[in-house]
Amino acid sequence: MRRTCRTLNDCEMQHNAEVGLFTKPSNFKPLKPLYSIMEKTTLKSDGLLLITATIWGTAFVAQRIGMDYIGPFTYSSIRFALGCLVLFPLILRTRKKETRTGKTIALLNVKALLFSGGIAGLALFSGVSLQQVGLVYTTAGKAGFITGLYVIIVPVLGLLWGHRTTIGTWLGACFAVAGLYLLSITGNLTISLGDMLELIGAFFWAVHVLIIAWLSPKHDSLELAFAQFAVCSILSLIVAIFFEATTLAGIFQAAIPILYGGVLSVGVAYTLQVVAQKNAHPAHAAIIMSLETVFAAAAGWIILNETLTSRNLVGCALMLVGMLLSQLWEIYGRYAFKLLTANKSNW
Repeated sequence: MRRTCRTLNDCEMQHNAEVGLFTKPSNFKPLKPLYSIMEKTTLKSDGLLLITATIWGTAFVAQRIGMDYIGPFTYSSIRFALGCLVLFPLILRTRKKETRTGKTIALLNVKALLFSGGIAGLALFSGVSLQQVGLVYTTAGKAGFITGLYVIIVPVLGLLWGHRTTIGTWLGACFAVAGLYLLSITGNLTISLGDMLELIGAFFWAVHVLIIAWLSPKHDSLELAFAQFAVCSILSLIVAIFFEATTLAGIFQAAIPILYGGVLSVGVAYTLQVVAQKNAHPAHAAIIMSLETVFAAAAGWIILNETLTSRNLVGCALMLVGMLLSQLWEIYGRYAFKLLTANKSNW
């Protein structure tokens, strides 16, 4: 292509306009800053997922304290019931706005929501239950590592669902798993009954991530969260009635941990997950949410006086590297590829 520019600066601006790097020559810059490259929706989703991981991590402390007084299924039942109560007023407010604008609620949409909530709730109940029961037969360190394997399972299963992934996601997942290992494992990894339950549970956590990514664009975020919480609470209650001895005294003693786990961990965090995953890649979401282990270790150190060794700190650093690598690889890799192909074809 012949250029009519008179100066080197004019040629440079004309070239960038031709390859589509800039729309206005007067705004030319050698390299776009980070905030102009990353989409606002991606930043919002990443931030919400990071908040989710923080709440889930600190909730491990509340769960550990609460389990001293009540069983795992009783805890899960009350916890997710509280999550439903937190969301109910918000859903009513949304419904009132729809009524004022003349929108109607179709029966077909209600049936679809119940079906979707049943699927997501069943996956959620399976992951929660297997994790809690597995903790009876294995150590917390092994349980944390094996459960964290869903970071790797998500992109593998996502390929079967037609999702695309980049090498940055795989490298980031490797860093995250290595960090989880250093942070959680203190002895030799053996396959016991508890380990097997945690491994099966990791598959259900991965399936739940993918199910939410599939269903969240089809439903209102609050309604989908409410439906899956209700299903998980009911199923947990049924199991608790048959297999656990629950007393009112135990529930009252565990009131504060239950409130924290129900209001924040369920009512807030799981809802943020549903909202965030509307614009987040499921594999990236899994890596960010795996940081809950880092926050769990920090909360244990601050609240329960648990110590963090140099090995644990290295694990935290590796997980942060995995998160950043998975996010920045695609952004700058795509931008660099665009620059490279543009230079080859136009210069």
